[in-house]
Amino acid sequence: MNGDEACCEGALAAGCRFFAGYPITPATEIAEAMSRRLPQLGGIYIQMEDEIASMAAILGASWGGVKSMTSTSGPGFSLMMENIGLGICTETPCVVCNVQRAGPSTGLPTLIAQGDMMQARWGSHGHYEIIALSPSSPQEMFDFTIRAFNLSEYYRLPVLMMADEVVGHMNERVVIPHEDEIEIINRRKPSVSPEEYLPYKADDDWITPMANCGDGYRIHVTGLTHDERGYPAMNAEAQERMVARLVNKIRKNRDKIIATKNLYMDDAEVVVVSYGISARSAMKAVRDARAEGIRAGLIKLETVWPFPEELFRAVAGSAKAFIMAEINGGQMVLELERSIRGACPVKLVSNFGGAIIHPRTILDAISKAAKGKL
Repeated sequence: MNGDEACCEGALAAGCRFFAGYPITPATEIAEAMSRRLPQLGGIYIQMEDEIASMAAILGASWGGVKSMTSTSGPGFSLMMENIGLGICTETPCVVCNVQRAGPSTGLPTLIAQGDMMQARWGSHGHYEIIALSPSSPQEMFDFTIRAFNLSEYYRLPVLMMADEVVGHMNERVVIPHEDEIEIINRRKPSVSPEEYLPYKADDDWITPMANCGDGYRIHVTGLTHDERGYPAMNAEAQERMVARLVNKIRKNRDKIIATKNLYMDDAEVVVVSYGISARSAMKAVRDARAEGIRAGLIKLETVWPFPEELFRAVAGSAKAFIMAEINGGQMVLELERSIRGACPVKLVSNFGGAIIHPRTILDAISKAAKGKL
C-alpha cells in the first residue's frame, strides 16, 4: 500500500474512530481511505468546509472521548495553526498528519518538499513544546501513526506526523501486526472523586489526568490562560503555572519521547543527519561511502521535535563533520548547528523542493568532509 493508506491503517489500529478533514494533495488519500474504513469500524468520517474547521472538529471529538485525527498539506497546515495552539493550551490529544509539498503558497501540489519543519515547531503563537515524528517509508507511516496516537494520549497534546509527498505516495510492503501485538496507550483517567477533581492539576510527572465530556466530572475548556479548575485567570502568575506545565511535560520527558535510528555510528567520523524521504537517500550515500573506505555514519531523526540536541553534542566530540540532508533551504540544520555549538563543521545538502536529494550529492559531500574540504 502507499504511505497515505498506511497512515490510515495505523490510525485505525491505534483506536482512531473520528476523522475530520478537507481534501488536499498529497494527503487526500488519507481522507479517502478514512472515508471507506471508518464506517466499517463504527467510526465517523466528516469532510469539513476547510482546515480551520477540521482542526476544531477533532479537538471537540477528543473531548468527547474519541481518538481523532486529521490530515493536510502545507496550505491547510497553515490554516490549522491557531487551533493547533488551542489544542496545546487545552491539552487535547489528537493527531495531525502533514504530507508536505513544495511551497510557499500553492507551490508544487504534487511534488516533494520538507519545508514545514520549523512551522511545525513554532507555527502557532505563544511559547509551547510540540511532538513531531517523521516517517521515511509506508511501514513507518503505519508504525509512527500508532506511536503518534500513543504520545498524544499520554502527554495530552496534538502530535504532528511530518511526512512528505514521496513517502505518502510510494507503494511498499507494509506489515500490519495482529492487534494483540500492538501497544496501545489511552489517556490517563482521574483517580479522585468528581468533587475533588481539578481538570488541569498535573501529577508528579507533569501529566494531567483527563475526564471526557459526559464522564460525570466538571470540566471547563478554554483557550484563555486558565487555572487548575480550567477557569480563565488573567494574570502573570496563572500564565507562568500553565505554560510551565505545557513546556515541562515534554522537556522533563525528552528521553522517553525522542527516537533516532543510527547506522554505522560506532566509529563514524563524518555523520549524516536526515529525516523523511531524505534519510533514504542518506542511507544509500552512507553505505556507498563505507564501500569506499570512508567512516561515515547516519543519524535518522524519527522524532524531529523535541530535537535530540544532547545526542548531537555527545557525537560532536568524535566527529570530523556533520552533513544535514533536507529538502528546504536549511531548517533543521540550524538546530544541528545550535546543538553542537561550533564543535565541528556542518554542511547543508539540500534543494528547495520538487525532487528528492540524489544519494550521489550526499556522497560527494561526505567525500569532501572526509578530506577536510567542506
